[in-house]
Amino acid sequence: MSQSLNDLIQSSQVPVFVDFWADWCGPCKIVAPAVKQLAREFTGRMIVVKVNVDQHPAAAAQFQVQGIPALMLFDKGKLAWRTAGALPYQQLKAEVLKVLAG
Repeated sequence: MSQSLNDLIQSSQVPVFVDFWADWCGPCKIVAPAVKQLAREFTGRMIVVKVNVDQHPAAAAQFQVQGIPALMLFDKGKLAWRTAGALPYQQLKAEVLKVLAG
């Protein structure tokens, strides 16, 4: 997973939003609907990927995930934005729009 995720981030023509999460994580469940809404709203302009850290610990380690949810936005293969914790939809959307505009 970590290699294919890395390949996707490096080769994507559109920004890649990654949500590192786990089943047991309360804040992950809180932010999940906002992430889903981003995926719907930005279809074709951004790729949204969810990575379960329990199933893919190598990916979590590669991207230095310390706490979850860890949300990252990559543009042209580079990390453009990163946060840990559940953020409201409007805040996530604002960060996405900054990257898409820039």
